[in-house]
Amino acid sequence: MSAMTILSIFVFIVVLIVFLEYRNEKKYQQARRKNRQQTTPSKNTAPSQEQKKAEPRSKPKPEPKPEPKIELEPEPKTEILKEIKKLPEANYPKFTHIRLIEMGLTDDEAKEFVTELIPQIETQFPLIEKAMQESDFHQLEQLTHGIKGSASNLGTGGVSDLLADYNTYLKTGTDIEIAKAYFEDLKYYNAELKAQYA
Repeated sequence: MSAMTILSIFVFIVVLIVFLEYRNEKKYQQARRKNRQQTTPSKNTAPSQEQKKAEPRSKPKPEPKPEPKIELEPEPKTEILKEIKKLPEANYPKFTHIRLIEMGLTDDEAKEFVTELIPQIETQFPLIEKAMQESDFHQLEQLTHGIKGSASNLGTGGVSDLLADYNTYLKTGTDIEIAKAYFEDLKYYNAELKAQYA
């Protein structure tokens, strides 16, 4: 169908709607006039005593027809959208260095490895924050990948599991709110690790 045909159909529909509205309004006005003429007594004829008794003192005015309301669908609220967005749940077990013990290290050597991991993670915090401000997800993925490797080599649980999930999300995810939620969890689990190995 050509644009001219579509335009012609559109104009026809608009003209038809206007005509129908005009006709309906005209009928309504005529019915209203007719109703007024029937209810208003002629000036030449005086109402009889019976008519006076039958007629109420004040006559109700005919109410105009309400125009049809067009209801538009409400726009989705941002609160609803926030509920739909699933933020990460940080329910990780405590960090353990069992892997290091299984590799043949003593408990003291394993603790030393972990205490070296903590500042390594903390040095990445400002860089991660800067990458989030710039919404640079590639840089975020690179930063978390480095510390994820160190953490997963040392043990499992807590900060190690969190970094694995955080880095996996950053490989494909691009929602800055989710990235920030993971970052807040990273700071929490790093603090927990610090307290655990203090």
